[in-house]
Amino acid sequence: MTPMSEPVSSIKNLGPAYEAALTRAGITSAEALRELGADKAYARLLETGSKPHFIGYYVLVMALQGRPWNDCKGAEKAKLRKRFDAIKATSFDSDLSAFEAELDAIGVIKRA
Repeated sequence: MTPMSEPVSSIKNLGPAYEAALTRAGITSAEALRELGADKAYARLLETGSKPHFIGYYVLVMALQGRPWNDCKGAEKAKLRKRFDAIKATSFDSDLSAFEAELDAIGVIKRA
């Protein structure tokens, strides 16, 4: 984060846990997140070990639009689901996640 940048958690509906996950993905400020956009940021989350979760994705989309997290409904939600599925298909490696889970289970890695 640069001296003049805002933390990710300064964006309404994105709290400390989301901020920590984005930091692990190399996204350390609200400005960087806005510049990257929801789809690319979410892809980075998946590429760095976060498990895919549709609600987490649309919360991010709504937050970057300045809307309440539960404002996503109907046709808009269906379109976001298609975008989420596409991001998940290209950015989430379930085999790697399973491997990391095994390492975590035996105490080799510590997940934040």
